[in-house]
This record gives sequence, C-alpha cells and structure tokens, in this order.
Amino acid sequence: MHSLRVKLTLANVALLALGVVATTAVSLMGMRYYLLGQVDTELVKFRDSLTGSRLTVRQIDSLSALGFVRDRIVPDGGRERPGPDSVFAAVDGRGRAVALLGTRPTGTQNALVRAVPDAAALARAADPSDVRVEGSAYRVTAVALADGTYVLMASSTEALHAGMAKALKLDLAVGTLLLAVLACLTLFSVRRRMVPLEAMVETSSAIAEGDLTRRVPSSHHPTREVEQLRLALNAMLHQVESAYRTRERSAAQLRRFVADASHELRTPLSAIRGYLQLYDRGMLTDEAQRERAWGRVLAETDRMGHLVDELLTLARLDQQPELRFRTVDLSRLVRDAAEDLRVQQPGRPVEVGADGTLLVRADESGLRKVLGNLTGNVRTHTPADVPVRLGLERADGLVRIRVEDEGPGLAEEDAARVFDRFFRAGGGAGSGLGLAIVQGVVHAHGGEVSVRTAPGEGLAVTVTLPAQAAARS
Repeated sequence: MHSLRVKLTLANVALLALGVVATTAVSLMGMRYYLLGQVDTELVKFRDSLTGSRLTVRQIDSLSALGFVRDRIVPDGGRERPGPDSVFAAVDGRGRAVALLGTRPTGTQNALVRAVPDAAALARAADPSDVRVEGSAYRVTAVALADGTYVLMASSTEALHAGMAKALKLDLAVGTLLLAVLACLTLFSVRRRMVPLEAMVETSSAIAEGDLTRRVPSSHHPTREVEQLRLALNAMLHQVESAYRTRERSAAQLRRFVADASHELRTPLSAIRGYLQLYDRGMLTDEAQRERAWGRVLAETDRMGHLVDELLTLARLDQQPELRFRTVDLSRLVRDAAEDLRVQQPGRPVEVGADGTLLVRADESGLRKVLGNLTGNVRTHTPADVPVRLGLERADGLVRIRVEDEGPGLAEEDAARVFDRFFRAGGGAGSGLGLAIVQGVVHAHGGEVSVRTAPGEGLAVTVTLPAQAAARS
C-alpha cells in the first residue's frame, strides 16, 4: 500500500469513481426533472381546462357531453383497476370524498383524498405535489369548482422511479466495470512508466556497491520529467565519479609525495648522521678529513634546506594563496633570467628574444621562480655547451614564454611525467620539484604550461599566461 504504483492506481480509481458518481447523479436528476416536467405539464393543462369553466359537481353529472371526462375519471365503467396511471377524486369542503359522475369513490380515490390533507392549498399551488397512494408514488394537483368542491387529479410516477432505478443500476454496473478496467490499465501503465525509476534504483545500488561507471539508461518512450531526472542524475553521478577519482588520485599522489619526500630527506640526513658518527668516534684524525667531512655536512644541510623550501613552496601553491599582482615587465624578467644563466655557465650559448617592454599584471616573485626553475632545469640536465633560447611573444590575448634547449630530450613516457613531484628522468640530479613548482605557479596565475620534446631533439617548455592589462612598447 505504500508503493507509488498502488497510490497512483488508487488515486485514478478514486477520481474516476467521483466522476461516475457525479455523472450518474446529474443524469438521474436531469431525467427525473424532464419526466416529472412532462407529468406536471399534463396535470396543469387538465387543471387549467377546468379552472375557467365555472362548473359544479351537479353540472358535471348532468352533462352527458362530458362522457369523455367520465371515461378518464372513472375508467372501465367504475371498476377499479390495480395501480391506475391516473386517479381523479372529488372532495367537499370538509375534506370528504364525494361521488363523481354518479359513481361512489373507489378505494384508490379514497386513498388519494386521505393523502391530500388540504385540497384548497393544493389548488392554490402553482405546481403539483408528490404523494403516496397505497404505497405508490403520484404527482397530484387540485382544482376548485364553482360549488366549493375540489377535484383532485393524480398521475402515477412509479414508471418514472422504476426507470430511474434501472438507470441507476446500469450506471453502477458500467461504472464498476470502468473502475476495474481503469485499475488494470493504470497498474500496467504505471508499471511501464516506473521502469526508468527502477533503472535509477538499480543504478544507484550498483554504484553503492562500487561500480562508479554505471549510468541510468534511456527508456524507449521517455517522458519529459523522467528524462530530465535521468539526465540530472547522470550528471550528478559523473560529478561524483570525477570527485571520487580525483580524491583517489590526490590520495595516491599524497602517498607518493610523502614517500618521495621521506626518501629525499632521508638521504641527506643519513649522510649527515654518518659523518657525525665518524667525528664522534674519533675516526677523522686528519685535518683534511675533518674539513672534507664538514664540507659534506654543510652541502647536505644546504640540499636538505633547499628541498624543504621547495616542499613549502608546493604546499603554499596547493593551498591556492593570494598572489600579489602588480604591473611587471615580463621582458625584463626574461632578460634577467638569461643573464643569470650566462653568469652561472659562461660557456653556454644563450639567445634571448625579448626586446622592448611587455607589461602584465602578475606576481613578480612567482614569475622569477618560474624562469629560475626553467633555466636551472636546463643547467642541471644538459651539457654546459648546449645552446639555449629564451623567447617571449604576445598573440591572441595571451603571453607565451618559451625556454628551449638542444639537449638530449626526453622519451615519451618521461615527458608524460615531467611535472610529477620528485620525478627525475633517468634518475638524474636535482630534487625533481622544479617543474612541479613551475606548473603550480603558472596554474595559480590562470595559465598553462606544456612541453615539447623527443629523444635527441631537446626540450621546449612553453608557459602561457593571460595578458591581463598588458601593453607592449
């Protein structure tokens, strides 16, 4: 009883039942009004024919010309018929039945007189009234004669009530059949319309069991509301799956990041601990050995400090910090990065394509870190005599910075992971965080970073930034 299918069926059946009852009531009342109107019309017409004649009972008895009236008032020569359709009776001023046309009142006429307590009031009434004569229903009216006698005229309505009873039974039988047919059709139709909802329940259950790829299929003849619900549910499921995949990927990256960070920090700590143990045990007896050990301790300390700084930078980028935007000359930053590279590696050919001034709204320290990491990546992973080109251009509302080298390049599988944290192609030098920091800073500016490389064809890194309020001179 709590299912939607049963409730919809009961609602439809109840509405149809109300409609059948209302239709039956209106039709029966209309039929009764029409048939009673015909009976009342005949009675009133006959009453009006006697009203203006100024006749008395004596005159009616003496007028042989009214034989047709006798036939209507006392049919069959005065012999009483069971349940006549029309009954006429004469009533004196004291309310007693009197003989009419020389015939004593019959039992039916006496019953009619008894059923009408006030003939005078009935004669004054405009419409006939309902009475019961010997258990049968009649419509009766009255007319006053000139001598104070009243003639009661009644017409039976038993046929009318019998017809209405038959019509009521027929309407109830047909209505019951319609209700049964409607209940079956509604159950079938609702079951058919509920198939998409059942598919949604099945899909939700499958997703709850771990199958995040399931979606609600489309039905063959969808309704607009159900189709809208299906589309909305599928969109929500897609978002849930994406969020779950992202969370799983983030969790995996976090686990890998923690493991890599632990490994990277463990290496310098192990080296520092080893040299300190040698010193503590007095195994470094030579001054040169102690200086060498101390230099290694300082180097590993610097390396660990640099690694911690880069980890802190990545942590801040993950928290989406507010950048300090201001007008920055991007051309000057590119030239400064090229000059720093020339100072650090004087023998490396460096080409710069950043003439003039290109002003953008950006975080200067973040962009300097991007350029520093890109040139540092070139310095670390390519020979010192490999040419490098730093370029800058503005097109289509975007600013592009390119750092290209002619080094050994990367394989396709390494290029796909080049922005992963702690990834070092071929296990080379460095912390493996440089390009990850580049990507984080660029994304914080609303830009993108991409690489183009192949074995033996060098590496080209392109940083694309939105040229907000940019002006070139």
